Amino acid sequence: MKIIECQHEMRSAFLGGFAGQLVSGLIWLIAAAVSVCYQPRYGMIVLFFGSMFIFPLTQGLLHLMRLPARVSTENGLWGLGSQTAFTVPLNFLLVGAATLYRENWFFPAAMIVVGTHYLPFVTLYGMKMFAILAAVLVGVGVYLALYGPDSFGLGGWFTGISLILFAFIGRQQVLREIKATI
Repeated sequence: MKIIECQHEMRSAFLGGFAGQLVSGLIWLIAAAVSVCYQPRYGMIVLFFGSMFIFPLTQGLLHLMRLPARVSTENGLWGLGSQTAFTVPLNFLLVGAATLYRENWFFPAAMIVVGTHYLPFVTLYGMKMFAILAAVLVGVGVYLALYGPDSFGLGGWFTGISLILFAFIGRQQVLREIKATI
């Protein structure tokens, strides 16, 4: 398969990453809410462990949406998606280190990790919107860490809302593409 065909298949099978971003955004919002309503430590736990369920929850949502949630064995981009996903838990070691230095850096550091993890999605899905999402998350994460208000949950709220917003933007792009080919 040519890369453009692989990207089209990825976009179609996963609706431009819609379900994954929606699930991720909801987990970020829950983590932010828990950190505000209870303790920051509990919000950290929710984000870290909740993120472990992104893939199975995404697969379940895709199944409910009656989307294939898989691509052909000839699609070489499947491996890129898996490799990209594993960068997040590995880079959470750095999030932990930043948090030990300053607790309020938890969400901004996680934003930078998740933002950079979206860069390969530009190639994976062939959608430039992921570069914008990456820039927004990284840029706002850096800003909040260095200049933002002394608020633990702000980065969590911002990221959750951003992920959900971009999920719907990507979904709309793919639906337009599908409609144009019918």
